[in-house]
Amino acid sequence: MSKLEQIEKSVTELTQQEFSAFAEWFETLQMERWDRQLEADAASGKLDQFADEALAEFRARKTRPL
Repeated sequence: MSKLEQIEKSVTELTQQEFSAFAEWFETLQMERWDRQLEADAASGKLDQFADEALAEFRARKTRPL
């Protein structure tokens, strides 16, 4: 049985309370990983092109208020 299959089996065997706690923990983990990836991408310049495009559209008045 693979590690993933073991995890899937374990998760399906959780009580409702345990599953709720697991789901909350997992969502927090996903958000933390997303934040770290976004920070790394920003630091490496991967997002510069998107920022430049957004600023160019703003300066060209191609945007609208939210």
